[in-house]
Amino acid sequence: MKYSDLRICILFGTAVMSAAITGCSSPCRTVDVDADLKFCHTHVRLALTDLVSGDSSDYSMIPRNIAPGDSLWTLRPATAEEWCSGFWPGVLWLDYESSRDEEVGFQARRYTEALEHILDKPVFDHDLGFLMFCSYGNAYRITREPHYRDVILRTADSLATLFNPSVGTMLSWPRNVGLFGGHNTIMDNMINLETLFWAADNGGDRLLRDIAVKHAETTMNNHFRDDGTCYHVAVYDPATGAFRRGCTHQGYSDTSTWARGQAWAVYGYTVVYRATHDKRFLDFACKVTDAYLDRLPEDYIPYWDFDDPCIPDAPRDVSAACVVASALTELIGYCDSEHALRYASGLEKMLVSLSSDAYRPAGRCRSVLLHSTGHYPAGSEIDYSIIYADYYYMEALTRFAKIKDQPVFDTVGNMAAR
Repeated sequence: MKYSDLRICILFGTAVMSAAITGCSSPCRTVDVDADLKFCHTHVRLALTDLVSGDSSDYSMIPRNIAPGDSLWTLRPATAEEWCSGFWPGVLWLDYESSRDEEVGFQARRYTEALEHILDKPVFDHDLGFLMFCSYGNAYRITREPHYRDVILRTADSLATLFNPSVGTMLSWPRNVGLFGGHNTIMDNMINLETLFWAADNGGDRLLRDIAVKHAETTMNNHFRDDGTCYHVAVYDPATGAFRRGCTHQGYSDTSTWARGQAWAVYGYTVVYRATHDKRFLDFACKVTDAYLDRLPEDYIPYWDFDDPCIPDAPRDVSAACVVASALTELIGYCDSEHALRYASGLEKMLVSLSSDAYRPAGRCRSVLLHSTGHYPAGSEIDYSIIYADYYYMEALTRFAKIKDQPVFDTVGNMAAR
């Protein structure tokens, strides 16, 4: 099927959904984070009833997505090639953190430890950070068990082998060097710098920090347009490091702004500032965040690509909203009062929309959220529930619960009441 034909087929399926969502903003509602976390816990427990059955449970198969109209998770093997394998263990750890349900904690351990075999092979691609930090990172943060820390350190050392000093970035997809015609670095890779920073600060080689900073600097200089929007992919000459071009793989076009790519940038540069306290990165985090917020529809849930000409009859991407919401819970605490007020207001609008009937499943669907878009050009996971949306939503809620009493949210509430 041609891409143009695929788009026509998809539009018939998404037009009704888009029309229903467009008017779903609820400005009078506020975030009830305790109720939202309980909703997540209910759906996590529902999923576990399908997935585990005593000693016969298969922890080598991990939830990935739920198709429109279905209620059960589609499972994928827990391998390096399945980049989403770490999100389900991460969901369990986040749910355990808020619920203290010991069964959930037990299952979090089992699913997490089912991933360790991935480190026995050479690194497949940059997604190793997603795989191991969302699982083992949360495991160590919550339990402080030394073995979990050791796994993160091994993960960081593996990721570092992807760094090309001539370019100044990590090679994101070794398998796609021929496809792009050079050393490829994708915006998603910014998220995985957190593993390097964390390892450098927790007993790993200090060189890991230098690699992460250089990657962030090179990406900042080449991966963005003047208005703060990003390309999905930057291609470099692997020998000289010369920047060749910016392009897309999952966005609408080489010149468009893929929503989740921009979300990765918001999250990634927030983490880089946290790790370095270098104001260059804070200013840049605010720039890319403003570029994202400026392009949002009324309910603050983005279309899959901000430049799809079919908007408003284009699919949304809830996963991008969840990534940004989680990042904003942190960025609010770093920036000046003007930015903090804008970001706090945006965060509340995102969380209110995500908790509405427009984006939550009804009945006994095992996911927490609907309406994510995975790889639109490939016709993959369009208008699906996807596990990483649930992960970043739960991370956002967990973080928001810790900051919701800050004065900036009182100011936002007072402004909304006027």
